[in-house]
Amino acid sequence: MRPLPARLLLAGLLPVAAGLAACQSQTAQIAAPAEAVAALPAVPQLPPGPERDAAWMKLAPKAPLDPALARTTVDFATREPVGTIVVETAERRLYLVQPGGKAMRYPVSVGRAGLAWTGRAEIDRKLEWPDWNPAPEMIGRHPDLPPRLEGGPFSPIGARALYLAQDRKDTLYRIHGTNEPETIGQAVSSGCIRMLNEDVMDLYGRVPVGTKVVVR
Repeated sequence: MRPLPARLLLAGLLPVAAGLAACQSQTAQIAAPAEAVAALPAVPQLPPGPERDAAWMKLAPKAPLDPALARTTVDFATREPVGTIVVETAERRLYLVQPGGKAMRYPVSVGRAGLAWTGRAEIDRKLEWPDWNPAPEMIGRHPDLPPRLEGGPFSPIGARALYLAQDRKDTLYRIHGTNEPETIGQAVSSGCIRMLNEDVMDLYGRVPVGTKVVVR
């Protein structure tokens, strides 16, 4: 049986720890009404590739975006080498350093008060439409939550995820997409950096495993 889409399991606020729960949604609802599940569009099961991306992106939640926040190339003075990802949490922007004093700038959501993470890391692995794994303590509080939710257009971590490590040890923080695009530009996550699905797909294609990441 296919697990319930994550967006239906994630409603009513519950606080989570900043450590093991770093990349979990702020919310965990025990059950979803059957009529709500039935109302969701069917998700076509397709092999990885452009056809799946196009089909699933049509189903993924959308929200209006202020044109001032849109992805763009900007001047960016930094001592970080070309190819580095720099996240300015106060600005709620992510910069991919480019040659010639430029950067590709993306709007992001960052950790809410008390849960924001800063530091240096590197991309340890990359996944397309990744599964969502609730933290063990969350499952302990709510045994009805499945241990894994399949990736897809309704997943809370969206179309792509970049997993951050320090000295090859998982930080439990990610740069990932979202099924809540209306939160972009806010401090709402449990520490991870959320991006629009379109933007995280663009970034994913530009950076390899091993890319340095600075969050400040």
